[in-house]
Amino acid sequence: MMQTLKVRWGDYRRRRRVASSTSSGSAGASKAEQVFIIGLLVLLLFLTIVPVLFMLVTSLKDRGQIYTQFWSLPNPPLWENYQLGWNGMRSYIVNSLLFGTISVIGVVLLSSLSGYVFARHRFPGKEIIYVGILALLMIPGVLTLIPSFVLVRQLNLIDTPWALILPWTAGGQVFGILLCRSFFATLPQELFEAAKIDGSSELNLYWRIALPLSYPILVTLSIMHFVGVYNDFIWPLITITDPAKQVVGVGLRQFVNQWGVTDIGAQMAGYAVSVIPLLILFTFGMKYYIQGVTAGALKA
Repeated sequence: MMQTLKVRWGDYRRRRRVASSTSSGSAGASKAEQVFIIGLLVLLLFLTIVPVLFMLVTSLKDRGQIYTQFWSLPNPPLWENYQLGWNGMRSYIVNSLLFGTISVIGVVLLSSLSGYVFARHRFPGKEIIYVGILALLMIPGVLTLIPSFVLVRQLNLIDTPWALILPWTAGGQVFGILLCRSFFATLPQELFEAAKIDGSSELNLYWRIALPLSYPILVTLSIMHFVGVYNDFIWPLITITDPAKQVVGVGLRQFVNQWGVTDIGAQMAGYAVSVIPLLILFTFGMKYYIQGVTAGALKA
């Protein structure tokens, strides 16, 4: 009996040692993985921040400092570059904010209304029409550049704000319909049925039930569309020739003197000034943007 107990006790101690060594090895491997992941994230963060830091540092230099002291800090810092940057970009920023806001309003209203119809109603050919709209996502924008330009020119919209607003609004609806339709389809049917029993019209169902419940996804759509049109370059370049109606993407090229020499410091300051509206937008809309992205991912 005693011999049996000793054997079992020895087996138990060996198993404990094996389990302890295994757990310690797993803990060491897990810790090494965490260190690797953190190091990789720090590297990616550094690579992301470096261009921004380069822009900010260069914006405080003149041409002489940029070419002779490229890697050094500005000495002395030229804060007047930001005055030049603001004076040069002010009208372009205002135009981009105005045209982009009008386009966002159009995209949100039309996309949400179309998405509501596709999600809550049945009619002949609905799926065929919806698939046709989704197929437009597979067409590269560069293929429609010339046809769109010809259409805008035939409508006599060249060099007018509508040459930007209408194509931006039309182009943003494809993704907007996809996003809104996917979200509206997940809303509880009981809410709409109860409202219909109370005598609500279809417009009231859309305006008082569907839209308030879809606020995060609509903010997400607004932010994504506004960022896209704010950074647009090719379309404003070929449709707008009047500097008074030009937008940020093209306006950033204008820091060139009469001899064709670019004032890099003022240009970098113009970049920094131009990004402020987007920073403000993300600062106040990030909460709803994350909610909308998360909701879209979960409901998809």
